[in-house]
Amino acid sequence: LLNINVGGKLFQIACKVLAQYPITRLGKLALYTDPAKKLQLCDDYLVQKNEYFFDRDPSIFHYIFHFYRSGVLWVMDEMCPSNFVEEIEYWGIHLKYSQRCCRILFEEKQDELSEYLKIEKELEAELEPLDSGAQFDGQFLGGFRKMIWNLIENPYSSVPAKIIAVMSSFFVLISIVGMTLSTVEEMKNKTGKMWMEQMEMICAIFFTSEYLMRLISSSSFKNFLRAAFNAIDLVAILPFYIQLLFENLDEADTLYHEELHKVENVSKLGKVLKLIKLMRIFRILKLARHSTGLRAFSFTMRQCYQQVCCLLLFIAMGVFTFSALIHSVEHDVPGTDFTSIPYAWWWAAVSLSTVGYGDTVPDTILGRMVAFVCISFGIILNGMPISILYNKFSDYYAKLKAHELSQ
Repeated sequence: LLNINVGGKLFQIACKVLAQYPITRLGKLALYTDPAKKLQLCDDYLVQKNEYFFDRDPSIFHYIFHFYRSGVLWVMDEMCPSNFVEEIEYWGIHLKYSQRCCRILFEEKQDELSEYLKIEKELEAELEPLDSGAQFDGQFLGGFRKMIWNLIENPYSSVPAKIIAVMSSFFVLISIVGMTLSTVEEMKNKTGKMWMEQMEMICAIFFTSEYLMRLISSSSFKNFLRAAFNAIDLVAILPFYIQLLFENLDEADTLYHEELHKVENVSKLGKVLKLIKLMRIFRILKLARHSTGLRAFSFTMRQCYQQVCCLLLFIAMGVFTFSALIHSVEHDVPGTDFTSIPYAWWWAAVSLSTVGYGDTVPDTILGRMVAFVCISFGIILNGMPISILYNKFSDYYAKLKAHELSQ
């Protein structure tokens, strides 16, 4: 018998049994005759008791002990997969010795744990800024840049930092409200335009100052340009300056070029200017910098992109299928709106989403049956991913919030 002491618990295994598995640690211990090689396999050797000591977990070794006696490796659900794999690798036992049903469940649990750890790491990276305060040590104007960095990137560092964060969200809302009011007919007079222009100028000045402060406090210009939030900040301020440039060009063309082709160019310039003004709507994305909910939603979409793409694929299949069916049964009806399959796409999309505007409806009994099947399919299709997405969003939101509070 081979006396094995694992974490203070004594086990006795016949050398003949261990020799059946020569590639395992205990199998080598039973087969080796050189004492020096045996000592390399264990942590200590007690000469008086003839015991080989191993500083390992004795609770898991019970399953190793059972494996040598029965030839089957037990895998229990309550075990930590990482710890169990580490232990059996130390003893030189492969997971293939376990039964297939246990091995499948264990590998699924391993995958779940790996996915969980991966998501936890990405969640932490979601809240970690590009730079840290320690990176400014020893750099040019390090103390000054660190102070600016705390004001802009770390709202919990001081009261002024919190005020700047609140002001950032406030100016975003003011900018969106101003853009909305500028389209109201009553605000298109001279006084209203002047107020809207002054409001836009104040917001643009604040956003520009905020962007420049972030640029100054960045330790790496390349990483600064790659960051998604910084790109959003740049998109938020560009329309104002592009609008100024185009308005100056517009005035120059109006004053100095009265020919017909120049007037056409001014008209085209006005359309481009409207498009540029519309880009200001992207400023609302700046709220994601200080909103845990928006970050959690964005993170949920990134993590569930496969399910979302699968849902969009099913919707596209349903639109094509039911538009073809409704066209085949309704195209002979006089005055029908289903004159072709592309014309039926809108009806299929509205019916699948269960919105049902009622602007296009089938007239025949067979067409209504197709519509009923389409609506039923839409209810089932829309109900499938909602619970998954919502549960993941709630989980990610709670983790992000907890991580923010722990900082």
